[in-house]
Amino acid sequence: MNRIVLPGATIGVLGSGQLGRMLALEARRMGYRVHTLSPGVDTPTGQVADLEVSAEYDDLAAIRAFARGVDVMTFEFENVSTDAADAAAELVPVRPSSSALHITQQRAREKGFLADRGYPVTPFAKAQSLDELAIGLGLVGLPAIVKTAAFGYDGKGQHRIDRIEDGDRVWGLIGHQEAIIESVVAFTHEISVVAARGLDGEFAHYGAIENIHRHHILDLSVSPARVPQGIADEAVHLAHRVMDDLGYVGVLCVEFFVTRDSRLLINEIAPRPHNSGHLTIDACVTSQFEQQVRAVCGLSLGNTTQVKPAAMVNLLGDLWLNGEPDWAAALAMPDVKLHLYGKSDPRVGRKMGHLTALGESVDEAAATALAARDVLC
Repeated sequence: MNRIVLPGATIGVLGSGQLGRMLALEARRMGYRVHTLSPGVDTPTGQVADLEVSAEYDDLAAIRAFARGVDVMTFEFENVSTDAADAAAELVPVRPSSSALHITQQRAREKGFLADRGYPVTPFAKAQSLDELAIGLGLVGLPAIVKTAAFGYDGKGQHRIDRIEDGDRVWGLIGHQEAIIESVVAFTHEISVVAARGLDGEFAHYGAIENIHRHHILDLSVSPARVPQGIADEAVHLAHRVMDDLGYVGVLCVEFFVTRDSRLLINEIAPRPHNSGHLTIDACVTSQFEQQVRAVCGLSLGNTTQVKPAAMVNLLGDLWLNGEPDWAAALAMPDVKLHLYGKSDPRVGRKMGHLTALGESVDEAAATALAARDVLC
């Protein structure tokens, strides 16, 4: 099912968060209709979609009914079961494929896939029991990070272990479930490559983006990354290899550590548009979300040229602790763009929106974005 899906057709999105919202906004601008399915109602995606369906992802009858009403299907987050993807694929093209989703939605499978193909990854071990956790800690060494193999993002399901005695406590914290143990990496930078691959293998990328996290949640992204060009080029090359090896169709993000001795280590793969790529909406000829539409619909990929250095800061629910943020103050800064996600419950640590700023340099863009966020409260 490699046919092109042209404007006027309907794109189905499994998931209904902010990634689906921004995807839907681009798709509708291009003349597509958008349907979304998730367990929620009045969701960020549902607010801008043509149709919002509320159903569980393991309700295969609902998934098949949803698939009958669309022309192509994609995901806005990776924690959708491969059974759901396979059920939809009986009726409609699903891009990326369930096989790519199966690998990248589970950390142990993902790390094994990368290691088996010779990619540079952090030293790691897998654990399905407390005994295997202890063995893995011995192999990897301390300090180490223990991560749940499934359903982890923004630092959820991750715990640092500095003493072997902490193993019992951490095993309980993660709910006695399959885990991956990784060595703590001494790094100078965290970078990501957001890229797209088309049905015919066409490849397009946004270069290396530099990321700074706070409390395990992305806080600031700047593009281009402040790393040597050789490192940026190698990161793009590795991302391209990953997408080819997965036979991937759509937008994907590969996250890297840059070590103190200037080596790249792949940290994680996100099989979807990525938080660090949000700045492409305002800074690039073709955003990562338009690129996702183009890729999953079988169209040629768009021009990724970046018009100016850019920075993005996340807006978390913490900003609402003292009332509604002062949006007018931030928007008084002419180079700042505001993106809110339509979420009504501003919980601490919850991503509610982001600000993007452009500048003559990366440092100027970053300073403007941070200053705009500072005046919100």
